[in-house]
This record gives sequence, C-alpha cells and structure tokens, in this order.
Amino acid sequence: MTFKITWLGHAAFDCEIDGSRVLIDPCLDENPAASCASSDVDADYILVSHGHGDHVGDTIGIANRTGATVITNNEIHLWLSKQGVKNTHGQHIGGGREYPFGYVKLTIAHHGSMLPDGSNGGSPAGFLITSKGGKKVYFACDTGLFLDMQLYGDEGLDAAFLPIGDNFTMGPADALRAVKLLRPSVVIPVHYNTWDVIKQDADAWAKQVEDETSTKAVVLKPGESYEV
Repeated sequence: MTFKITWLGHAAFDCEIDGSRVLIDPCLDENPAASCASSDVDADYILVSHGHGDHVGDTIGIANRTGATVITNNEIHLWLSKQGVKNTHGQHIGGGREYPFGYVKLTIAHHGSMLPDGSNGGSPAGFLITSKGGKKVYFACDTGLFLDMQLYGDEGLDAAFLPIGDNFTMGPADALRAVKLLRPSVVIPVHYNTWDVIKQDADAWAKQVEDETSTKAVVLKPGESYEV
C-alpha cells in the first residue's frame, strides 16, 4: 500500500495512492513555481479545493485529456460540467465518499472561491484523505487558522500539508498554531514563495515547528516527494 505525495509547486500535488493517480489543485502552466507542465501529468482523479485560478488551474484540460474524475464542491462540479468536463463528482463540507483509492472528506477552509469567470465557486474546502491502507493525510489547502482543526487532529494524522505564505492564507505564526491543533506526525509547508507577496522562509518555520512541537517538519522543493 502506497501513499506518495509529490509537491508540484504552490498548491499543486501529484499523489500515488494505492494504485491510483490523484492530482490536487493542478495549476501548472501559469504557475511560476511549477516543476512540470500540465501536459506532463496523468490522473485518475483530480481534487479541486476552491474556485480561484491558481487552484482550478489546468483541471479542465487535464480532465479532458485523461478522462479523470474531478472531485470538488457541488458548485464547481456543476460549473465544470458546463465547461464540458464529462466526469465530475460534487461533495460538500463535512461530507465524505469512498473511492477506489480511499475515503475523501471535504473539510472546512476559511477562504474565498469565486471561479475565474466570476461564477459562484461555492464553499472552499480542504481534504482529509484516508487511504485503503489506513494512512490519513490532511491537505488544508487555502485557509486561515480555525479552532476546529483540533477535531481533524483527533483523527490521528500521518501528515498535514499547510499553507504558510500569509496575505491570502495562514502565515507562519498561525500555521505553527495549526500544527499544535492538528498534531500530525509530519507537516509539510506549501503555498509560499510562488510570488513575492507570499515569500517566506520555510526552513526557519520548520525549525520552529520542531522546537515547539513533537511534529517532524519536512521542507520539499517543487518536484520532490514524500511517502507517508
């Protein structure tokens, strides 16, 4: 059983989960930090956390090319269907569903979600994925700090991916507080240094995490992987 996550830069991930290829927020072609182009990736499933362009990204092109099923909130599910994407599935916050690679629950995210054309993008979300092998990984996606993170921590997280960029999401201080609520075995920072407005020192943040918590902090470069 495998759960291997490759950070593609910014907020994009390529996950190999028990034989399935799962992309998360695949903004690649307009992503200056991306480690690859949208034409380089394959997918069985695509998870889209919210409607902003740096997260919807290349979802339509990849889904149409690969036939991947897009999992997202119901509003984006309906919007993608209108854009010609054939395979989509809508969920909502707190709701989960079993897929061949595992169980996906949509979690709270405090953010916006307007789609690139101005359409209603519904509620932004994070993802709590439980693989068939029992590994639990939390992708906070774009969010501010919220106290209910401690409930996700009660799940017993093997890993958490948290934004640290500030300005649009949690910054380093709130992300450290999030680690203390979530209590994951491993935390990996994302959503930083793509643009100057979210420039951060991830190594300094990782040191602070390890100084103040029992969580291991791993800093990846775009294109690098971590196996849970």
